Amino acid sequence: MSEEVKAAALAVRAALEASGLDHGPVSVFDKMTAMGLAPPSVASLARIFREAGVARLEPKKKPRAAYRRFVYPAPNACWQLDATEYVLAGGRKCVIFQLIDDHSRLAIASHVARSETAEAALAVVKKGIRAHGVPQRFLSDNGVSLNPSRRGYEGQLVAYLKSLGVTPITGKPGKPTTQGKNERFHQTLFRWLDKQPLAGTHAELQAQVDTFDKIYNTERPHQGLPGRVTPQAAWDATPVADPPRPKPAAPAVVPPESSVKRAEHTDTFGTRVTKVRHDGTVRVRKIEFRLGSSWAGKLIHVVSGPDAVSFVDHDGAVIAEHPWPLPGVAYVGAKQLHRPRAGVPAGRSDAPAPGQPPRSGEPA
Repeated sequence: MSEEVKAAALAVRAALEASGLDHGPVSVFDKMTAMGLAPPSVASLARIFREAGVARLEPKKKPRAAYRRFVYPAPNACWQLDATEYVLAGGRKCVIFQLIDDHSRLAIASHVARSETAEAALAVVKKGIRAHGVPQRFLSDNGVSLNPSRRGYEGQLVAYLKSLGVTPITGKPGKPTTQGKNERFHQTLFRWLDKQPLAGTHAELQAQVDTFDKIYNTERPHQGLPGRVTPQAAWDATPVADPPRPKPAAPAVVPPESSVKRAEHTDTFGTRVTKVRHDGTVRVRKIEFRLGSSWAGKLIHVVSGPDAVSFVDHDGAVIAEHPWPLPGVAYVGAKQLHRPRAGVPAGRSDAPAPGQPPRSGEPA
């Protein structure tokens, strides 16, 4: 192998790395092929990179053949939605919603929002439906802004999807690998954004994300697809699944005022709707929790679990939460309640999952 070939391979790898795209041996092989060069084999490229000191051998890494991958048979058979936190210039935090197609890995739509809310989730889904039609199924995690069905109530996004005939599904709590394709999608986006100028506004970040989606869909070969084609090519290669048939809408039932009052005295675990009292308190299992006078007279969701109680508004945002007090405690003041930051569902950590790179703008 000539030194010219080695130099060309290293130059292509450096260019891919500088642009924020994948730059492993497979990606370099595909890029050199697209450029009309005659690349060495993938194994030879890996050896060149190790000898040059730009890569290292990872013998403990589990081989790809050890994984069992499930893929839906056609585009629009299932979409996946997840949100990830990002830091703008000046340390301001925001959330990026990424919606992808399970079969083709096509980036259906992306949306930058101030926080993870049901309105933002609806916005990105409606944007995707306008561009690509209605999917048959919709996979997300169990966040209060996405699919809180396991918490005992139906969120705005779930209600909207059901009105279109879409089947909402979720992974098991604590099992993020179910949404692994979307989690991997976040990593690819962060790697690309780290090579771009740090956005100062939501509009600037949205423009960057839109540019990334175009590169991801039409220019970047996807190693998770047969033949390492682009997501757009995979989408075009298979007929799109037929849209679902909406089911007849059931008449809305508004609980009478008396039932809301009676619900205040239940001691069972689960989720119920109750009205905050005029002094800003809610009574749960004979304990008074003070949310504040701003919530007086409003209907909220009370989620009672074996270890803690959470208070959630109708938009799916957690108002406050608190572990069950010790026996004998009959009142919990407003300052004692834990109030999650806007857009962060109860139980969700800001730390990256094990094995993932740190969020942009956060220390490693």
